[in-house]
Amino acid sequence: MYYRIALSGRRGERDIDTETNQGYSLVYKRLMRTLDICSHENHERSKTAIMGVLNVTPDSFYDGGRFFNVDLAVMHGLELIDAGADILDIGGESTRPGSIPIDAKEEIDRVIPVIKILGEITDIPISIDTYKSEVAETAIKYGATMINDISALRFDEDMGDIAAEYDLPISLMHMQGIPRDMQVNPQYRDIMQEIIYFFKERMDFAIEKGISEDKIIIDPGIGFGKRTGDGIEDNCTILKRLRELKSLNKPILVGTSRKTFISNICNESSPEDRLIGSLATVAIAVANGADIVRVHDVRETKDVVDVVSNICRR
Repeated sequence: MYYRIALSGRRGERDIDTETNQGYSLVYKRLMRTLDICSHENHERSKTAIMGVLNVTPDSFYDGGRFFNVDLAVMHGLELIDAGADILDIGGESTRPGSIPIDAKEEIDRVIPVIKILGEITDIPISIDTYKSEVAETAIKYGATMINDISALRFDEDMGDIAAEYDLPISLMHMQGIPRDMQVNPQYRDIMQEIIYFFKERMDFAIEKGISEDKIIIDPGIGFGKRTGDGIEDNCTILKRLRELKSLNKPILVGTSRKTFISNICNESSPEDRLIGSLATVAIAVANGADIVRVHDVRETKDVVDVVSNICRR
C-alpha cells in the first residue's frame, strides 16, 4: 500500500490518498495519534509517551544486526507495540559515536519495507529517524507521521522544506559535531545555556523554513557530543536541569537508553548490562518533565513511566 500524506495546518486542509478504505482509516488514526502525542498543547500531559526504538541496521551500538531483516524488524515492532510503545522510531543508519554515514538509497532500502508493512497492519504512530530529506519524504509517503532529525535541520538543506511541506511533527536534536567525531573532546562552559541557545537558533531557522511552530519537538541529545567519564558527566547535568528546557515551551524528547555514560557511572562495560541504569535515567527524565522518552526496553520502561507519572503528575 502506497501512502501520500499532504498536510497543511496553515490552510486548514488535510488530504490523505490511499488505495483502500482500510488504508485511509489506519493512516488517519496514525496521524491523529501522532499529533496528540506531539501536540504543543499537550506537552504537560499527565503521562510521558514512550517511543520504542526499531533499528534496521547492522551496526547500531546496542541492537545492531538483531533486526536487520524485514521479518525480524516487523516482528520486533509488533512486540514493542504489545509492550506499550506509544510511537515507533524506525531508523536505517547507525549514528553511534564514530559511525560512518550511508547513502539515502541504502537507508531507504532498509526502512521502507518495514514501515510499509507496519503501516498496513497497525495504526501505531511511526517516526522516521533520519537527517536525510529523501529518506524522510519516502518514509512519509509510506506512512511515517513524524521526523526525528538528529541534525536539527543542519545536515540536509532540503529537510526543512520537507518538514514544512508535510506539516508533520519534527524533533530537533542538539549535537556538537557529527556522529563520526562528536565524542572527540566536546567542550561546554554552561551546557544547558548553550543547548537553549542552540534550540532558539534552530527553532527560528525552522520557522523561517515554514515549519509550524506547534510541530517542533526538542531533544537535548543525550550521548551526542556530551562529555562523559573522568568525573565530568554532561548527560547527568542535562537530566538534572531538564526543566530549564521548559522555558522554550516545546515538548521535550529524551533518549538515554543503554548509553555509554551509564556504563561510566555503573562500571558496566556492555550495553547489555545497562538496563537498570537506563531505567533510573528514565525515572529522572520523567520526573523532570520529559514528554517523550526514546527507549529500547519498552515493557520495563512502561512500569517506570506509570509509577513516576503517578507520583509526579497527579
